[in-house]
Amino acid sequence: VAKNRLNKFYNPKLHKAAPKQELSAQDRVFVAQGGTPPPTAAPGGVAGTGITAFVQVSEHRADAEKESPPPPPETWDAYQKKGQESNGVISMLDMLAADLDKEVQEMEVEEKEAQADYEGFMEDSKTKRAA
Repeated sequence: VAKNRLNKFYNPKLHKAAPKQELSAQDRVFVAQGGTPPPTAAPGGVAGTGITAFVQVSEHRADAEKESPPPPPETWDAYQKKGQESNGVISMLDMLAADLDKEVQEMEVEEKEAQADYEGFMEDSKTKRAA
């Protein structure tokens, strides 16, 4: 889910849209009779309001429209998107998931080895008690 949300921003080609919510027959009847549809996911945006950006509007004055701003200073070349280099966050998530899988695998192997050692120890102690 997190990778899909990141892909929406960083790599829109890989983003998979959420499936449309389809009402069940019971919900359709309920809505048709004036009821409210079942709850959906909370809205995103700033503080859950659905607003995705703050916009600042300058004060409207007659003399401000007459004066045009000076041209921007000369800088570097035009902006170019870096493309696949922006996948740093997504690749970091993949790396963290891979590290977690490795650690889980190591713990399982260590647990099996410890269990085998314990069983061997119990067999040794049983033979020593019998002797």
